[in-house]
Amino acid sequence: MARTSSAKIMEKLIENNILLQHKIVDLVDSIKELSKKVDSLVTLFKEAGEHIKTGKYEDPLLHKLDSLLEQNKNLIKAISMLEKYVKERESVSILPKPLKTE
Repeated sequence: MARTSSAKIMEKLIENNILLQHKIVDLVDSIKELSKKVDSLVTLFKEAGEHIKTGKYEDPLLHKLDSLLEQNKNLIKAISMLEKYVKERESVSILPKPLKTE
């Protein structure tokens, strides 16, 4: 009976060892894939850095931000003019009205 128990334990150990080896292979494959992705990301950053160094960096987002900045400047001018107009109208309406002479 001790022998069958020992054989079962040995069989379980072998089975677990095989499962562990499969998991290790899966892990190695995942690490290889991750390494490839990191390499491509590093390459992308290097290329972006080279473009920035050479001054060939043109970002559509940068153009949009410049456009928004110009629009904001125009809005500020318009709001300032409107504020000035409203203040002038208030000062005129605050002045006492002339008395009617009959």
